[in-house]
Order: sequence, then C-alpha cells, then structure tokens
Amino acid sequence: MTGAGAATVRDSGQGRSGKRRRAFLALALGLVCALAAAAVFLFGTTSPPPVDPAWAIPASRAIPPGSITVRFTGTSTLLFSDGETAWMVDGWFSRFGARQLLRGEIAPDLEAIERGLERNGASRLAVVIPVHSHFDHAMDSPEVARRTGAVLLGSPSTANIARGVGLPESQIRLAVDREPVAFGRFEITLIETRHFEFPDPAVRKQALEDPEIESPLVPPVGAFDYRLGTPYAIHVRHPLGQFLVQGSAGYVPDGLEGFDADVVFLGIGGLGTQTADYRETYWAETVETTGAKRVIPIHWDSLMGPIEGPFTGEKRFATLLSGDGEQTLDFLKAKAAENPELRFTTLPRYDPVVLFPAR
Repeated sequence: MTGAGAATVRDSGQGRSGKRRRAFLALALGLVCALAAAAVFLFGTTSPPPVDPAWAIPASRAIPPGSITVRFTGTSTLLFSDGETAWMVDGWFSRFGARQLLRGEIAPDLEAIERGLERNGASRLAVVIPVHSHFDHAMDSPEVARRTGAVLLGSPSTANIARGVGLPESQIRLAVDREPVAFGRFEITLIETRHFEFPDPAVRKQALEDPEIESPLVPPVGAFDYRLGTPYAIHVRHPLGQFLVQGSAGYVPDGLEGFDADVVFLGIGGLGTQTADYRETYWAETVETTGAKRVIPIHWDSLMGPIEGPFTGEKRFATLLSGDGEQTLDFLKAKAAENPELRFTTLPRYDPVVLFPAR
C-alpha cells in the first residue's frame, strides 16, 4: 500500500497508540492520587482520643508540702513524688514516625530524654520502673536512670536493654513478683500480669511471642527487637494513700486480689478492639478488685504524636492494628454512668497534679 492509504493506516495506528498511552497515564495518575489520598488519611490524620475532654483537669495551683503529686508525659510515663522521694514509671520520651517504626531502626533520642526530664523537673530519681520491655516503655529507661542516678527495676529483658547501652550493674535490679520494695515512704510491689492482645495476628506474633531479650540489646535496632519481657502491674502503698498502675490493658484472673487502691491508672490502649466480655472482665479485675474510687486513663495517646502540646489520638493506620477509640470511649462513659461515685480524670502534660494531699 502506498500513498494516502498507507499514511491513513499509519495515522490510525499512531492514534490508537496515543490513546492507549493517554489512558495508561490517566490510570497511573489516578492510582498515584488514590495512594496519596490514602496516605494522607492513614498517616496524616489522627483518630479522636478515646477519652472524654470533660475529664481533663489542669495542674494543681497549690501543692501543700508533703503531698503526693503525679506528672504525666504520655503513654504510661508517670512521675510520682512526695517531696522527699521521686520515682518514674517507664520514662519514655523518644518519638518516631511510622516508617521508622515499621521498617527502620530506632535508638533512644538523648536530646528528647533531656528535654523530657527537664519538663518534668526530674533531676534526681530513686527508681525507674518499666511496666514491660517494649520500646515505648523500656527503651529510654536506662538513660533516664543514668541521668538521674536511679535504680532501674524490671525484668531480665529490661536488664538486657540496660546492659546494651552500658548502664552499670550497680543501677540494675531484677524485680521479684509480688515482693514489696521500699523507696522512701513508697512501698512498691511489681505484680506479674499480661499484655493487651493485639488483634492483628502478625503484629501479635511479632510483639508478644518469644518474649525474652536474652542478651544485651545494642541500639539502633528494629522496634520489634524490644521484646515484651515480663509485664507488670505496679501497686504502691504510702501513708497518704494507695494506687495501682496498670500500663497495658491485660490481666491475670484474680491477679490483683488483696491489692486495694484508691486510684487506678488504667491502661486503655487497644481496649476497644477486644470483645465486650473482655472489657467487662478487665474492668472487674482492675478497678472493681482494687476498690478504686478514681480512674485515670493512661496509654491512650498516639505513640507517634508530638512530645509537646496537646495529646493526640492514634494515627488512623495504627487504630487498624491496635485500637478502636470509639468503642473504648463508649465503654468508659458507660462505666462512669453506672458508677456515679467513681471519678474519671485525665492529666495535663508535664504539670504536677496533687494525687493525695498532705494530712
């Protein structure tokens, strides 16, 4: 074929090829836009926190000398003091983005630890106690102990985190289940318990199976290299009052029998993903068993949220793995309605709140 006929065929073929390219480019552009929108939704936004804004209380304006105060950083990092002895739960101040947590390596952020201790007014501590050995509880604890002269009290796995960053053995102490230990007028008892069960099987396997860290852990390492270790509930007796710190939403049946508490710091992370029966039993095994009259939710804010400013809920992708804030909030509100004598409060960041006033 020659002449105009051949040219027409060529033009027709080129036209079809051009249409296919344009269609492919349009499809690719649409896919990129869809992925970008999904990323913005999952990683760039946060779910509402699973607590009622009406429960928030400000810092205490006046602190009578000798009172027990508490300061809250986020997750389950708590600082307690009676004016003579100060001690800390967890001491986690580092924060990481989603990509680093899921695919990269992490290590204690020394500048963040320094700022966190300064914001808490914590220059000298008697003891630091991680509730278990995951990164968001125990990773920074050895450095907190080093900078404040504290003893690090925890499981053998927590001890190996400390050894991995060179904390002296003189500052490492292994916990003994249900053995009271005195620090000033605080009598602290660590009680072996269970961790919240992640609903996603892959995450559950990585985070909870094979729980021991059997040798010194030298960072940087993957987030899941911070194995569970032994999870603890922390019971505290003091002449001014008794309280319990339940860092993770897990329990051992009858595990807290005989441990009365005026206040329970209640870990609620992921509670909404469990069954209704599980939530009821968890409540009974912690709040009802201890006879608490005040509940302070902890471990409800985002692990990837800023370390300053207002607390935020989890990133939406994280709620798919470990949390359903709406169900958690509905459950807690129902408990508040059922128990009008029970006081629910959430704490400000860093600022002291009187937990038990001096008598």
